[in-house]
Amino acid sequence: MAKTVAVIGAGAIGVCTALSLRRDGHDVLLIDRQGPGEGASFGNGSVISEEAVVPIATPGIWTKVPKMLLDPLGPLALRWSYLPKLTPWLLRFLLASRTEKVEEITGHLAALMEGSLAAFDPLLEMAGEPDFIHKTGWACVYETDSGFADDEEYRQLQARHGVRYDVLGPEELRQLEPALAPHLKKGVFYPDVGFALNNFRLVQLFAEAFEKAGGKILREEVRDFEIGPEGPEAVLTDKGRHAFDAVVVAAGAWSRPLAERLGAPTLLDTERGYHMHYPEPGIAPRLPVYSTERAFVATPLEHGLRVAGTVELGGLQAPPNWERAKVLERNVSRIYPGLETEGGKPWMGFRPSMPDSLPVIGRSPRHPNAFLAFGHGHCGLMLSARTGALLADMVAGRGTPIDMTPYRPDRF
Repeated sequence: MAKTVAVIGAGAIGVCTALSLRRDGHDVLLIDRQGPGEGASFGNGSVISEEAVVPIATPGIWTKVPKMLLDPLGPLALRWSYLPKLTPWLLRFLLASRTEKVEEITGHLAALMEGSLAAFDPLLEMAGEPDFIHKTGWACVYETDSGFADDEEYRQLQARHGVRYDVLGPEELRQLEPALAPHLKKGVFYPDVGFALNNFRLVQLFAEAFEKAGGKILREEVRDFEIGPEGPEAVLTDKGRHAFDAVVVAAGAWSRPLAERLGAPTLLDTERGYHMHYPEPGIAPRLPVYSTERAFVATPLEHGLRVAGTVELGGLQAPPNWERAKVLERNVSRIYPGLETEGGKPWMGFRPSMPDSLPVIGRSPRHPNAFLAFGHGHCGLMLSARTGALLADMVAGRGTPIDMTPYRPDRF
């Protein structure tokens, strides 16, 4: 039965959800104060990686918290001023790093990641761009033998949950990507990985397909919901009231107050991610390369080389620390010594993050016609089509291909 559905948030998650719902025949409104893809979806690493099954919090991470506080330029940094507000999230983050919990979370991430590449296929067909995602695999590189050895448990964890990979020596790495620096010691090639030629344009292509299919995009700021005797009935924006039968909150880092208004308090917080973009890099890699020891990915896009990564826990209000972007430039120059950095442009965006690295995907515990889809952290783009398909199943009352219990909004 067709419904009127309001989707709040026009990032990758919201747009893919709206397109999937419209594909099902629903009357869909997509509402955001910004245009499609102009938030976190504008500046991510553009990678779609089915191997990203290991959570951020792993055993022993609690020993790194002092360094996080003392080194504002490290791969994982925490702003002192934000610590009081972050404490409840941080405590759950540390609890999630227990060995048995990491194994459990990895299983849930693996279930969600399986098929995430293929989930884009019907949406790409609707957009008329079936080849916009290149399924090349990617390489994770190591500058030291000790760094490679330190990640052995990480790789074993991946293997236990079905991740395929091949270990590469220095010569094999350079055969794969001749522009890589000669000092690299080891690499790991993951075949089940792709990348979008332009992550921002991908979201826009899906938004255009959504409108062509009869969906409506409203550039309005959501202020509240109208709650009737049977539950939420309308979304209230700065420009008016929009009635609905069902609503999906997919507003990324800004989802928390909206979810609370719909009866679903969450521990959502924000990872501040940075990138450098080089429009004329002077090198032409054929696939994404991830520096495991320095925590960034370099992705070849149709409009240049994108270098993205690191985590800064500092909330939504503090100004960017552009030194972190400069660190990215220094680090990528070690991996690609031939990179031309002139004309590089920095960017900072907000990744919506849950302490256990699992997104929120499910119904509000209070209102059965309210659905939530946020908190994907580093995996927003890569899980956007998969999340949209799962939400379409839930809104339609169909069974989902995986158990959605681990991602429920009230799991804490």
